[in-house]
Amino acid sequence: MGQAGEMTQPTFEMTAAEAKASAWGRDQNRGEYKPSGHVVLTTHPRRGSPITVTWGADTPEKRGPIIATITSQKQRNSIGTHNGSYSVYRSIAVAAGKMDPLFKPDLHNTAPPVHIPPNPAWFDKKRIVSMDPWGHLTVSAFGKHLDEGVDVRPTIAITNAHIQMPELVEAIEKGRLVPDDKLLLKDGSVCVTKAAIEHVWHLPGVAERFGISEATLRRCMFEQTGGMFPELITRSDLNVFLPPIGGQTVYIFGPADYLRDPSKVCTVRVHDECNGSDVFGSDICTCRPYLAHGVEECVRTAQNGGVGVIVYFRKEGRSLGEVTKFLVYNARKRQEGGDRAETYFHRTACVAGVEDMRFQELMPDALNWLGITKIDRLISMSDMKYNAIVNSGIKVLERIAIPDELVPEDAQVEINAKMFAGYYVPEDKKGLVNEDLVKATIGRDLDVDEAKPHVCSGGHHH
Repeated sequence: MGQAGEMTQPTFEMTAAEAKASAWGRDQNRGEYKPSGHVVLTTHPRRGSPITVTWGADTPEKRGPIIATITSQKQRNSIGTHNGSYSVYRSIAVAAGKMDPLFKPDLHNTAPPVHIPPNPAWFDKKRIVSMDPWGHLTVSAFGKHLDEGVDVRPTIAITNAHIQMPELVEAIEKGRLVPDDKLLLKDGSVCVTKAAIEHVWHLPGVAERFGISEATLRRCMFEQTGGMFPELITRSDLNVFLPPIGGQTVYIFGPADYLRDPSKVCTVRVHDECNGSDVFGSDICTCRPYLAHGVEECVRTAQNGGVGVIVYFRKEGRSLGEVTKFLVYNARKRQEGGDRAETYFHRTACVAGVEDMRFQELMPDALNWLGITKIDRLISMSDMKYNAIVNSGIKVLERIAIPDELVPEDAQVEINAKMFAGYYVPEDKKGLVNEDLVKATIGRDLDVDEAKPHVCSGGHHH
């Protein structure tokens, strides 16, 4: 073992042609790729990529491309690989012989139809630390590298689309929205620009956001993923990491140029994924109603000459995952006294070990990437989101709560617990959100006959 625990045994690398011919020989009988050559370990001694990354540089040439592809090990200057959690599916496609392991995408005609140009936040290595601001400009910014055969891939894709939500049709029917045949069509469709973003973490900057050392961050990520990425420990010369997690999608309503114009009204909702509510309409939380309300407000702002933004993060169940979330649902509804607002957060901690793992410190990066410096109307009651946005240097002029009529009956437990815990409370409810309200807020039981209280190992009823 060398410095920082790096492996010092020799490793063997092959050219792309050698790898294709030797390491991945086709098994004619089973139709799959069968490894037959050397395995290239990632725990080799430091040798450095010939293409370096200078995070926060003011030109793509100075910054350098993010190279996390596996078609050329010698050029890799980042830990991890593209496509986030979907990289695991890619490995299956390769193993099953459905995909060439050395495939390189044809990026012809993939350029964004809408321009998101550089802004000062791109050149501040502390303002954007969890995504590559040049990630959508791969062909134009790093064309020289592509021409030289370097496998540089986009981490952001931008396109135009129509979205359709039944809540918008209802808003038209009730007269809250009026079609303009440009942004909002008669059938309720909305014309949007949307950007899909993969996470690209600059590890020193991420560590600083959380107030911890980079060494602590690297070690915990290595240990808590079961040693998935040994370079986190052995390659301190690599400080860019593409984590295998879900990304985010940005939906823009109105001209994207307005995002960088502080004279234009800007409405924003930052939304964390909730499959049960967002897709299937579960009534135990306010997620889809608040998302739909945010979309409606974005449409209204854009129709009035401003711009709206929805940022949708893949952070299912407060980043605890859907299995944990459903376990918490059961624990909440089986506890002694029923599903109570006063134990809303404690029940989660009892099952998950923490109340919330979304940690909004990295969330404002997408807003900074877009060039937003002022949010006129923030469609959110979350104190964590608000604080993260304001601390990133973006002004917030008004916070918009979810209207009472949009809160499902069984979601009163959630909304009252959150307001009592420090979420934004509208003026007309100040003084009403107190301990008595929280104790009196109880949700329905599980839709089963049994409702016996259980006790967790700490002696807590749930």
